[in-house]
Amino acid sequence: MSDPITKVVLKDGTVRYRFVTDGPRRPDGRRRQITKTFDTKKQARSELSRIRHQSKTGEYVSPDKITVTEWLDRWLKTATVDVEKNTVRSYTYALQSAKDYFGELPLQRLTEEDVDDLVSWMITKGRGGNGVGAYSVELSLSRLRSALNEAVRRRLVVRNVAQFTRVPRQVRKDQARRKAERKPWTEEEVKRFLRGIKGDRLFAALLLSLLGLRPGEVCGLKWSAVDLEAGTLRVEWTRTLVGTEIEEKETKTRAGERTLPLPAPVIVALRAFRVRQAAERLRAGEGYQDSGYVLVDKWGRPFTSERLRYHAYRLMKEVGVRKVRPYDARHSALTFLATSGVPDTVLAAWAGHANAAFTKRVYVTVDPEHLRVAASAFDRLLG
Repeated sequence: MSDPITKVVLKDGTVRYRFVTDGPRRPDGRRRQITKTFDTKKQARSELSRIRHQSKTGEYVSPDKITVTEWLDRWLKTATVDVEKNTVRSYTYALQSAKDYFGELPLQRLTEEDVDDLVSWMITKGRGGNGVGAYSVELSLSRLRSALNEAVRRRLVVRNVAQFTRVPRQVRKDQARRKAERKPWTEEEVKRFLRGIKGDRLFAALLLSLLGLRPGEVCGLKWSAVDLEAGTLRVEWTRTLVGTEIEEKETKTRAGERTLPLPAPVIVALRAFRVRQAAERLRAGEGYQDSGYVLVDKWGRPFTSERLRYHAYRLMKEVGVRKVRPYDARHSALTFLATSGVPDTVLAAWAGHANAAFTKRVYVTVDPEHLRVAASAFDRLLG
């Protein structure tokens, strides 16, 4: 049997070694021939053996110059078809670190070690040198795995080199500890904040946050969904800032669309806010923007959740209460309901969740004050 590797002498006298061999059939069944040239016969023979072995096992992929960044951009286009803007933004953000780190590295040269190095870089130097948390790293890895799975399916790479990469256990533990340290307001802190902001223009809107509505739901609430005579409001829309664009949309799930009865103090505050807005509309005249939203400025322009957050932070500083995210007001409200004996199914319905176990696991925070209630119960038992 003749040697498939032939000696080639170039015009300048340089000797090279070349072979032509059959690779795996193309998707349409046509024959695929592979030609390679090397400086030494040993290199040529090694590559010929590799190609023949991988062609037999189905592991062979054709050489491709596409970079990691180019492939991630291509994958994003197909993976985010017909999804919400927030999801597109989440996917794009999750893969940005990989694109920044790998740059123009060819996709077919990406290794497990490269992905491990990416994780270390994200933890220590990501996001402008400050590092990112375990959750962000896990999210980035998840999207990278999905993109590489598709690259395997399309025969661009042999295997998914991110398949078994994990965030170090200690990093996950540190992240969990920091999350545990970030706790929502206690009942006393809520009362103190409310006492301090009674005269604020947005008192009613902040009360809605303390009822457990998401910031996007507060900003998306319209007067047409508020029935002050019946004392109810319907949560139907959200208004959020996605990148630099305002997105107004219906609630994500059927459970999220709900009608809530309003406590008397909230009804009083909303009545006062509506009267105030009527006076502001008269003063502004034609310059007033009649958007129909509950949470608007004195010109009728609706708020974004970001603007509401900054307003709340300013008030927290003025009142002298511990600074927490407005979203944590939702945690405070649901914790209060859970520890006040509200049934799990009612708790989930109030939160706009279909799963009561999820509501309790994610939103209910038990602190020492709640544990004292349990101790008091044992006092009565052991009396």
